[in-house]
Amino acid sequence: QVQLVESGGGLVQPGGSLRLSCAASGNIFSIGTMGWYRQAPGTEREMVALMHRTGRTEYADSVKGRFTISRDYAKKTVDLQMNSLKPEDTDVYVCHGQIYSSWGRWSDHWGQGTQVTVSS
Repeated sequence: QVQLVESGGGLVQPGGSLRLSCAASGNIFSIGTMGWYRQAPGTEREMVALMHRTGRTEYADSVKGRFTISRDYAKKTVDLQMNSLKPEDTDVYVCHGQIYSSWGRWSDHWGQGTQVTVSS
């Protein structure tokens, strides 16, 4: 079984920083894209940041220049460094991974989410 576990969320003042981490474990042969998503109430899920297996990254326009995604391929982790946080960044952040299992198939996996609250 594959699991993604997030950590690092919390309460921070506007302009502050947080670093989110996600660790994948289980029956994993290889990992393709890993990334972070968020969903405000009444809205569609938003891609925040992705990193493909090649190292290519994608960011939502709203976080470009403030957030940085990184991966450790050996440890099977993905982090999101969030700087200059704004109240609009408040949300539950969920880790996602495209995982190829040792049984020979690709599948999408999601973590449980970690709360980020930006408030004075």
